[in-house]
Amino acid sequence: MSNMEPSGGTVVLGYVPTALGEAALEAAITECRRRGSRLLVINSTRADRTVDPNYAFTDDVELLHATLGESGIEHEVRQFTSTMLASDDVIAAAEETGAELIVIGVRKRSPVGKMLMGSDSQRILLQADCNVLAVKA
Repeated sequence: MSNMEPSGGTVVLGYVPTALGEAALEAAITECRRRGSRLLVINSTRADRTVDPNYAFTDDVELLHATLGESGIEHEVRQFTSTMLASDDVIAAAEETGAELIVIGVRKRSPVGKMLMGSDSQRILLQADCNVLAVKA
């Protein structure tokens, strides 16, 4: 859902409905105001998952839209199921829009935890063609 037509560059936010996601949302809004950019929010889940705590449901989406509406920035929220990893969806959106910045939330993990479980944040940091702002809660 678009708030307004885009006028400047684009900031892409990889959004999850957690305290980490809220911190990243606040940082993304701040960056959009500073840059005069529009915000593209991506919240996706794999089509083969039955439950994903990182996928926003009705109450989360309503709160997200309210926060974005109050911010006054130009924005679009894309929420969907995908065959790709969430990190790939964020990178694809950034490439599609020629984004100037990606904003993501990161949590602390041990090196072994990253190796065994993978890391969407790490994937975005290493593969994105634009700058990435990593935010801690």
